[in-house]
Amino acid sequence: MAEPVDPTAPEVVAAAADLLATLRRSPATTGLAAPQIGLSLRLIAFDARRHPRSRSWAGELVVANPRLAAAAHWDEGREGCASIIGLTADVRRATRITVHGHLPGTGEAVTIEADAIEARCIQHQLDHLDGLLFLDRVPGVLSLHRRLHTCDA
Repeated sequence: MAEPVDPTAPEVVAAAADLLATLRRSPATTGLAAPQIGLSLRLIAFDARRHPRSRSWAGELVVANPRLAAAAHWDEGREGCASIIGLTADVRRATRITVHGHLPGTGEAVTIEADAIEARCIQHQLDHLDGLLFLDRVPGVLSLHRRLHTCDA
């Protein structure tokens, strides 16, 4: 489980910058969580504009201490992960969410309203913060698929 952070601490600001730089270097990836780059910090970065089916855009964003506040309209969708090469799976997630968190650097509180692919991406990253992979949400092997494309959810 990733540790909560002080979003104004210089080391957290540096970690947020590193996370965002790593995301930018991974053009087929829509989101990353700090544990994916070896940091046990509650930080996520995402940019769902990269996904061809994206409908909502908070844009490129890093959020410290993100917390899922509301989730509605559940549906299954295909996901992959930068941490698990070659597999995708059908995962049930909310298609509309509200997330609260803070911006690294200023510590400003933010509320993100997301739907569709962006909501899926954010929930996927929140799972990483809690030590979960998308495979932990798969009901069985029939939900697994070989990766046909390189777009991370």
